[in-house]
Amino acid sequence: MILKVHGPCQDADRRALLVGLDGLRAIGYLVAFGGMGVGSLPMELVTEAAPYLIVLAPELVARVPDDHRRTAVGEALATLARGIGAHVLTPGITGEAQLATVRSWGVRLAEGPLLRPGPDGRVRVPLPVRKPSRTDLMLGPRVQELLLPAVTLPERATSEEVVEAFGTEPSITSVILVDEYQRPEGSLDRSRFLLSIAGRYGHALHGKKPALRLADPPRTVPRTTPAIAAMQVAGQDSARVYDDLVVTDEVGRCLGVVRVSDLMRAATGPYR
Repeated sequence: MILKVHGPCQDADRRALLVGLDGLRAIGYLVAFGGMGVGSLPMELVTEAAPYLIVLAPELVARVPDDHRRTAVGEALATLARGIGAHVLTPGITGEAQLATVRSWGVRLAEGPLLRPGPDGRVRVPLPVRKPSRTDLMLGPRVQELLLPAVTLPERATSEEVVEAFGTEPSITSVILVDEYQRPEGSLDRSRFLLSIAGRYGHALHGKKPALRLADPPRTVPRTTPAIAAMQVAGQDSARVYDDLVVTDEVGRCLGVVRVSDLMRAATGPYR
């Protein structure tokens, strides 16, 4: 459930608004700010409130991309949203030029007449498909083509739960700890984690504690990353060069993992 907040806010009401929004989050609501780009809501308040979603004003979207000033405002709001970890929704999309423009800002949520289902219930949006260039071919396939299912557990999972997950299948090389939105928060490599648990007093020290204490920061790559670029990410830390990479979608959610050995085979083999 996403609760969309509209309208101006006086300075005297700011603290009450922030407290109220925190209370709504505590009972399960996701918070959105609507009408962005047209109203008088201070940007400082938006950043302090840390909304889940920013909804651009339909009046703003309607003048994109023909009005370069409004286009600049929309792009600036999309940049602000990325900086504070919020998603952006663009309503009222009526034409392909609008959709292409908001996509160029990094926006992945949109609604409007252009996106309405047809009589068969399907949405058809004609977008140009870019053919892979010679450079693309040299960089290898995208990591989404090498994707393997990730074994995920909530970020609050204990070390005992991770041991149980590793014990279900010997081919599991990593466990990814995710938050409530399926965004990766920690990565547990099989060898290093089990070595920590199997060491002297390891189970006593860590068994009942959150496994996140033993986790490494997840090394993430967007799903469209070429194999060569993903290998460069893997090589940035020599101690973790063979750790699985976490593949994410446009909003940072875990889609799966890719193994470095698969990247090496894909990068050195033929790619059509």
